[in-house]
Amino acid sequence: MGTELENNQQQRTPRVGLIYDERMCKHFTPNNEDHPENPQRIKAIWETLESFGIPQRCVVLNGKEVDDKYVRLVHTKKHVNLIKNLSTKECDSKRDKIASKLNSIYLNEGSSEAAYLAAGSVIEVSEKVAKGDLNSAVAIVRPPGHHAEPDEAMGFCLYNNVAIAASYLLNERPELGIHKILIVDWDVHHGNGTQKMFWKDPRVLFFSVHRFDFGTFYPSGDDGSHTMIGEGLGAGYNINVPWEHGGCGDADYLAVWDYLLIPIARAFNPDMILISGGFDAAIGDPLGGCRITPYGYSVMMKKLMEFSKGKIVMALEGGYNLDSLANSVLACVKTLLEDKPIVVSIVTYPFESTWRVIREVLQELNGFWPTLSEELLKKLSLTSHKTSPVQVILYFLFRFLWQCLPKLLIC
Repeated sequence: MGTELENNQQQRTPRVGLIYDERMCKHFTPNNEDHPENPQRIKAIWETLESFGIPQRCVVLNGKEVDDKYVRLVHTKKHVNLIKNLSTKECDSKRDKIASKLNSIYLNEGSSEAAYLAAGSVIEVSEKVAKGDLNSAVAIVRPPGHHAEPDEAMGFCLYNNVAIAASYLLNERPELGIHKILIVDWDVHHGNGTQKMFWKDPRVLFFSVHRFDFGTFYPSGDDGSHTMIGEGLGAGYNINVPWEHGGCGDADYLAVWDYLLIPIARAFNPDMILISGGFDAAIGDPLGGCRITPYGYSVMMKKLMEFSKGKIVMALEGGYNLDSLANSVLACVKTLLEDKPIVVSIVTYPFESTWRVIREVLQELNGFWPTLSEELLKKLSLTSHKTSPVQVILYFLFRFLWQCLPKLLIC
């Protein structure tokens, strides 16, 4: 009887994959200078997962290097040759010069191997989820990828890991039945590279919510604007939700989920979801300036699990506060494992600007997505009036207390 119960419990437990390989730590600044994108990021995540016994509950996989032909599905031959040759002795005297010509990039002799492992690892778990060998998976990889453009590395990114995996499933493995992919990019920075790679492709719905600050926040320019909706057959399949300022947190992101992402995802009906899982919008991040809690990330993940029969792969992008990064990833993995979420009882409210941005996106897209109807706009108008300056003050007070709570408990 006991064995039968244990078997039933095992059958009900989702098969969640974790892929991690310390060889990706070989990518670091040439002279070990301080840098936010460093090997400690993935080490901190793994150590936190281990401290909670998470790997024992998951299917743990080693990293796997990507084949050049799959990288070239989204990157140019010239770019692939550049990244591949970074680790050669012939390149020893050229690396610093190459990096200096790129936007926010450092290079060392381990950069090639790390880049190939990051991209290959995301493909590996994506294929297993597509096949049904895993229900979902998390790829703890670096360097990140969503800024990498077809012909250029930038923003700490060498290869566009998520874009490579999406193109691999769509173009190389159609027999797996993944014909429509939703890419959700919740990194605090706009996924400019991913946007360009699927600009005209209606098989990929790219949804990026990011700080924009009217085009002044990295990577700057107009690419992250809500008016950038795709082109040709891909028109309406590129969706940007650009924050006007920092400080956005759980309430702001969940409003976007409820009024934009979830209705559109329901209409799109993806076969699989890939998450560009940047955690630099988390509380305390030195670059992001936003305030999502681990609870907020867990709710965003839970809402996405309603689609594609839960076929989700989350690949690490940014996130530079080691504590908030590790705790946020932990919350996402526990959600995929269907653990009970933390109950948070304090009510917070979105900024007034959040409602304005959502309304602008709705109006830009309602011609492409009938689900974004006038009725939803009216509902949005009624809801947005509930926000008041007092609520904004309470919102910040809650975030301040959240940050101070660990210190108070220690005292």
